[in-house]
Amino acid sequence: MTMDALADSTTLRTRAIATRSSFYLAMRILEPPRRDAMFAIYAFCRAVDDIADDEGDRAVRRAALDQWRADLDELYAGRIRARVSFLSEPVRRFRLERADFESVIEGMAMDVEEDICAPDWEKLELYCDRVASAVGRLSVRAFGLAEEEPGAECDLPTGPKLLAYHLGRALQLTNILRDLDEDAARGRLYLPRQALESAGVMSFAPHAVLSHPSLEEVCAPVLSRAREHYDQADLVMAGLPKRAVKAPYLMAAGYRSILDNLAARGFSAPRAPVRASRLKLVSAFLRHAFT
Repeated sequence: MTMDALADSTTLRTRAIATRSSFYLAMRILEPPRRDAMFAIYAFCRAVDDIADDEGDRAVRRAALDQWRADLDELYAGRIRARVSFLSEPVRRFRLERADFESVIEGMAMDVEEDICAPDWEKLELYCDRVASAVGRLSVRAFGLAEEEPGAECDLPTGPKLLAYHLGRALQLTNILRDLDEDAARGRLYLPRQALESAGVMSFAPHAVLSHPSLEEVCAPVLSRAREHYDQADLVMAGLPKRAVKAPYLMAAGYRSILDNLAARGFSAPRAPVRASRLKLVSAFLRHAFT
């Protein structure tokens, strides 16, 4: 197989994985090299997330995450193992940071070590940074918001770094509110302990919390914090090059509509599934896809 054919095959595999993402449309509007880099980043995230969500032996899952760390070590040392070959071109072209991939793995390891239940805000912030904002730091490089010239400084500029910080947290907090029942089925509850205690919820068992009459009150500060992060992300994107923020604008529009629909639906049982507003997605697409 020629190198071009191998590259095409790799892109087809990562694209097939990315079609399952809520962000597929946002990735598709990027220029081909950036799009393919986002497919690769998503494929990596999907692989380690599947390990975290597996219900098998924790020791086996720890070992699986350790293997990804070892594969990344080899990749960044210039020795590319087959399993991570799909990352080699995006890492080279867009100077993706090894520390950000490691942060994603560390976030997944938090779920492997324990079924997180009612973390305090500090722990939830750390979790969101690892599983979401670290992905944002990888993504803003693929979007074209960081210097790509060989030998250029690797540090992210302030604007892109803030975008990764705020949008990553906004998206993850939205996920937490959307996936309450799915997480509870795994024995997990990501709602912050302080919000539970303030609402008078003393049992932190997931299903007990989800049936508590004060659940709306518990979710309110999470909803509010997510909105604040969306607002801050919008302010940051307004000051960045339009061509480079078309994908994150689309991601934010879709997920903000999920948050709005969650607020309108409420959190008391029964909780009907909530999806992004197609109208808002199409509107965002028409505004930003051709910039």
